[in-house]
Amino acid sequence: MRTLALARCCSSACLRLDVLARVFLLARVFSVVATIVGVLVVVGGCTKRSSIEWESAVEKAHPLVGRIWDVQAGAFIAEDTLVARLVASKFVLLGERHDNPDHHALQAKLMRAMVEAGRRPALGFEMLATDDAPAIVRYLARSPKDATGLGDAVNWSRSGWPEWRYYQPIAQAALDANVPIVATNLSRAATEAVRRNGLPGLGPTLTTQLRLAEPAPETRLAMTRELRESHCGQVPDNTIDRMADIQWARDARIAASLARGGQRDGGVLIAGAGHVRRDRGVPLHLALQAPGATIASVAFVEVDAAATKPGDYAQRFGSDTLPFDYVWFTPKVDEADPCEKLKKAIETETTPK
Repeated sequence: MRTLALARCCSSACLRLDVLARVFLLARVFSVVATIVGVLVVVGGCTKRSSIEWESAVEKAHPLVGRIWDVQAGAFIAEDTLVARLVASKFVLLGERHDNPDHHALQAKLMRAMVEAGRRPALGFEMLATDDAPAIVRYLARSPKDATGLGDAVNWSRSGWPEWRYYQPIAQAALDANVPIVATNLSRAATEAVRRNGLPGLGPTLTTQLRLAEPAPETRLAMTRELRESHCGQVPDNTIDRMADIQWARDARIAASLARGGQRDGGVLIAGAGHVRRDRGVPLHLALQAPGATIASVAFVEVDAAATKPGDYAQRFGSDTLPFDYVWFTPKVDEADPCEKLKKAIETETTPK
């Protein structure tokens, strides 16, 4: 009996040891799996898409939507990485498609993120000409914390830009932080002078102030080619040449205005994507106005169904590489043919009333 009991005891002990061994093995397996999952989460977190409720309806499921591309590194980065780099840059240029509401929502988000990180950059708008500065001062003297009526104060509804409600949250972020709003663009009188007489129409004083020289021949050629294509070949060549002059002068004026307004803690610019390109836009002129200052250019770019890699979008900007520091991909606001839209707009303007 004692032998039998001992045998049962040994059998029971062996069973318990076997169970314990299995439990230990399972624990090791779960530990390894957990470690792998953790690593994947960390690695994935570096390039995860931003969690955004897109207002634009087209191509929301595109593989690039919500992702941020670091052009120089040739890699995707996380939103918090982008924010950290923008906070560290004295000047931040945020390029949009004007009628895409998601681009404006992202601009407001980044402006607020910079303020929350302790920055107090002046906020400049391409849409505001230097003529608008007195109206801005008068309005803010009455309503220093309310961006709601700022659009009316500068006759925004007559300007041809998309509705002020898209831009209002960006301006509100600035007012909440007590930072100045800067009218950056070329005055209407100066724009008309360039339209009539080319760059010499600016006169020697303003030309010197803007540190403006004629664009290099290859730069002018690239600008006129882009303008001709963006206007679908429906604009005469002599008009295209003047449009290139105006764009060159505007970018120089915007850079000078932003540099002056951002002397304390730099500036953030809200502008069309073409103005923030590094090869011939505002960054080129800003480097002359603020030598040595760090500049970060971000373009918000709508995706195309057939273009699934970041490099596929360089051709859209007439370049071998994307001419920005960072590109944030978004859905498209619509599927409309831009040339058809332009044609209808021209017909509307030329139709007798």
